[in-house]
Amino acid sequence: MNLSFLRILCIVFVGISCQNSSDPAPTPAEIPFRVDGALDLVRAGESILTLSIEIADTDSLRERGMMQRTSFPSNSGMLFLFDTQEIRQFWMGNTPMSLDLIFISNDSTIVDISKYAKPYSDDPIISGAPAQYVLEVPAGFADTQGIVEGDKARWARK
Repeated sequence: MNLSFLRILCIVFVGISCQNSSDPAPTPAEIPFRVDGALDLVRAGESILTLSIEIADTDSLRERGMMQRTSFPSNSGMLFLFDTQEIRQFWMGNTPMSLDLIFISNDSTIVDISKYAKPYSDDPIISGAPAQYVLEVPAGFADTQGIVEGDKARWARK
């Protein structure tokens, strides 16, 4: 056998072995949760629960939201801050976990709760009342913690 034939054979073998690789395509790294502050859920003037929150207060942070994340740390959520109060519309495209979305007015009152939002859905989630803030928490949170419209939310950056 000549050397050229062996080189061609090696190139073909390497090409075939790479083509038949069963390794899945790399997935984007999960974005770590960043604690930016704390949020108290309040009923009748008393705190009923405190959450660690990541704050989404820029267009890029709000657009990314919980995309590429599969979990929250215990007792935590993501708070979206907007400059104005209006009907809010969210969607779950590229979000792998089900969420509850808690819509909060400019006076910190919970005005609407959308429960068990479907992962990866492009269907709009529209607030039932104008809201200036939105809190995303794991699906079922509002039910298990007894959070209802009329409760309040107070937060502070750390």
